[in-house]
Amino acid sequence: MEDYELNDHNKDEFPPAHTAEHLLNQLMMRMFGCERSRNAHVERKKSKISYVLDHKPDRKEEREIERQMNELIEQDLPVTFEFMTRSELVRMVMEAEPDSPESRLSLDRLPEDASETIRLVRIGDYDVCPCIGKHVRSTSQIGRFEMLGTNWDEHQKSFRIRYKVVQ
Repeated sequence: MEDYELNDHNKDEFPPAHTAEHLLNQLMMRMFGCERSRNAHVERKKSKISYVLDHKPDRKEEREIERQMNELIEQDLPVTFEFMTRSELVRMVMEAEPDSPESRLSLDRLPEDASETIRLVRIGDYDVCPCIGKHVRSTSQIGRFEMLGTNWDEHQKSFRIRYKVVQ
């Protein structure tokens, strides 16, 4: 295996909750047409993550988020990693099929001081995202996704989800 020089990582994520964060980001993008969250606090006991949406999701939509998350987890999707240069990543995004996970990648999230080599985390053919954090090997290792509650900030159009994973 090659050694790649990546940025330092100062977090010690709980891999099941962190991998669930990736799934949830992609699910919210698909359901609501929003961006990946820029405000997530992922912990072992309880995590919270916020999205900017055009409307407050109703109870039916909230239940659907939880249902689809657990369906994705049960699919036992493999979590894999690949390494590429920034230029290869840019080319991959530009050549991506419309509506593919690659077409939803946002390169503006990479830190200015990001290393030349980027690690992509893939969850089956459902999600792909640059990330240097810890993850499970497959989604079935996440456990059950439980939505603990939500908050809506009308002024900010911010929808916060509190969740935990139960193993």
